[in-house]
Amino acid sequence: MDKFVIDGGRRLYGSIRAQTAKNSVLPLLAASILTEQQVTIREVPPISDVFCMVRILRELGATVHFREGDVIIESADAGEHCISSALTGELRSSVFMLGSLLTRFGRAACAYPGGCDIGLRPIDLHLNALKRLGVSIRERDGYICCFCDRMKGAEIALDFPSVGATENIMLAAVKAEGRTTISGAAKEPEIVDLQNFLCAMGAKIAGAGTDTIVIEGVSSLHGAEYLPMKDRIEAGTYLIGCAICGGEVEVEGVGSDCLGLLLHKLRENGCKIHTKNDKIRISSSGRLKCNRRIETMPFPGFPTDLQAQATALNATAEGCALIVENLFETRYKYVPELIKMGADIEVKGRSAFVRGVSGLHGASVTCGDLRGGAALVLAALGAEGVSEVLDLTHIDRGYSDLCGQLKKLGAEIKRVGA
Repeated sequence: MDKFVIDGGRRLYGSIRAQTAKNSVLPLLAASILTEQQVTIREVPPISDVFCMVRILRELGATVHFREGDVIIESADAGEHCISSALTGELRSSVFMLGSLLTRFGRAACAYPGGCDIGLRPIDLHLNALKRLGVSIRERDGYICCFCDRMKGAEIALDFPSVGATENIMLAAVKAEGRTTISGAAKEPEIVDLQNFLCAMGAKIAGAGTDTIVIEGVSSLHGAEYLPMKDRIEAGTYLIGCAICGGEVEVEGVGSDCLGLLLHKLRENGCKIHTKNDKIRISSSGRLKCNRRIETMPFPGFPTDLQAQATALNATAEGCALIVENLFETRYKYVPELIKMGADIEVKGRSAFVRGVSGLHGASVTCGDLRGGAALVLAALGAEGVSEVLDLTHIDRGYSDLCGQLKKLGAEIKRVGA
């Protein structure tokens, strides 16, 4: 099992370009089977979540090629519409396939989805919305089995602005008969990216980025070539890393509109932020002040996927911070690992109370989930001495060559095989 060995305490300098967004690419891959024609998704990051989604597409009968960073999907009329538990257990985004398979073939089945162990993440919103579109659903032996002759447009009101549910409804309704309106929709930039991709395939969708999305069903979709957005979470991770370590880093590919609240919090920490077009530059002395309160919320609120990294930042800042996690109930599993490094953090329910300490020390810590693992890497970069970050399986799900990228900025980090 691979690990990172990190000799901390070095400032970070330089420029880095964010990879294409994992949270955008996965639903785009799911959408690729909505047409019989060829779809090309450009500059896809070589991460394990992408490879898992490609295995799902191939299992369903699609022909998928990798070419110079692009993924080319030639969608076949698969006889199999059931996604095995072995694949859904690895990847929560496999649930997107329900909407796509129902639209294309009128039936779909998948085991309950997996991914990082950060909470229950029930999919009731997905299933209830599909029922509103006329889908019959049975749950049998741990599988969700869906059937429908012809989906019909409907008024769908979400009780919570779930990104996954919003995207699944879009995929299911794109060829439904009539109009579908999603109220209470998620407003994340990845929703806009999915809308743009589907429209490039001939869909009629408007309103993504607002709380109301309107979908006019079309009879067919065609192939397309598309370059997805860059990864705002990866960009935020590098910005927080520079804040912790000190130095000056420019991240390219992501505009300030995608990370507005994070940038506000970093300024509150004492960092200097400059933005221009799709570039964000941060300058940090490494001597930070705690954020009094960070509360995760749906976009444009503070991203839950940056909560762990922000906690690592506040662990060595002056003062005390209250971190409130509103989206996932068990997203503090990384905290005991930070405490091994000398952090003073107390977790009660969905809240973490962080008392800033003068510095962290090197330790051997283990990744338990994707973003928690990233937080441990950032903490190790800022710590005194050598740290080992063990079990990189989760980090590989979302970051392509994190070690190499951090080396470009001057970090003393190496990846070591078991």
